[in-house]
Amino acid sequence: MEGDTFSGHGNGTQIDGKILQAFQKNFSQVQNILDQNRLLINEINQNHESKIPDNLSRNVGLIRELNNNIRRVVDLYADLSTSFTKSMDASSEGDSSGALRSDGKAGLKRNRPA
Repeated sequence: MEGDTFSGHGNGTQIDGKILQAFQKNFSQVQNILDQNRLLINEINQNHESKIPDNLSRNVGLIRELNNNIRRVVDLYADLSTSFTKSMDASSEGDSSGALRSDGKAGLKRNRPA
């Protein structure tokens, strides 16, 4: 799979296999954190419903952990967004429909059917 390219859906873009693997890794990390958050939320709810002082005190740490996990998910999605944008920019290099001219302005060229 490494080094493979995958065609996009009809738009002519290609995604490098390494980029795809990086996306899959990030999505896997996000899913693992979200699964962990589900468990944390369940424990927080159980502790809250129990109204036992020790359990309520424990919730403070659990809520902090949950907040940190949410920050990590936001960071991972930001990284994914940046990586996706960079990969799309790289894949569109050489695409004459939106290439920059030597004067730095976009050269909008219509592609006419033959």
